[in-house]
Amino acid sequence: MAKSGVSLIAQIYLEYARPYGCNLSEEEVSDNFKRAFATPWTRSQRRYEGDGWSFWEFIVEQSTGCNDPELLKKLYDHFLQPSTWRLAPGALDVLAQIKSSGIKLALISNFDTRLRPVLTAMGAADIFDALIISAEVGVEKPNPLIFQIACQQLGVLPEEVVHVGDHYRNDITGAQSAGCHAWLWGSDVKSFEEIAQHISSFNSALCVEH
Repeated sequence: MAKSGVSLIAQIYLEYARPYGCNLSEEEVSDNFKRAFATPWTRSQRRYEGDGWSFWEFIVEQSTGCNDPELLKKLYDHFLQPSTWRLAPGALDVLAQIKSSGIKLALISNFDTRLRPVLTAMGAADIFDALIISAEVGVEKPNPLIFQIACQQLGVLPEEVVHVGDHYRNDITGAQSAGCHAWLWGSDVKSFEEIAQHISSFNSALCVEH
């Protein structure tokens, strides 16, 4: 059975953390990671400010029980490498097909400043007409402002936009609060091909989350 995203992250965390004294199991690191990610962030206004260092320091320490600065630096740099990331099979082809039909594309992401260079190195940045990254624009989902920024950059009205994301509060509630349509990944749509089939009812823009 293929590993989930969180399980893969836990595996990577363990590979780096074991030399620093982490004796937890992969399942324990995975559970710790999910719990840390769900913990309300109170250290600053947003989780992803600039390079997101403070937030990721917290996540790594909570996940592994280790707080060695060298460990954090190694893990942080690991996720800066494009080879660490994988695009969903067929995603770029379907998005290119959607774009060729005249639909504008934007990516809206709660993430730090590493995302833009990673997407560029992967050859995925150019498919989008706009990249709206929370650390760059200073606001995070579910704040409706980040969706309004996407609409402004695309030059479309919110009611002309459908946002696709996998987090109900961040993506569905946030997008709808901004006046956009929203589809929940895994429920309303389950594949990029299905998005392409349904998007024909919209004639302006498609926003996807990261």
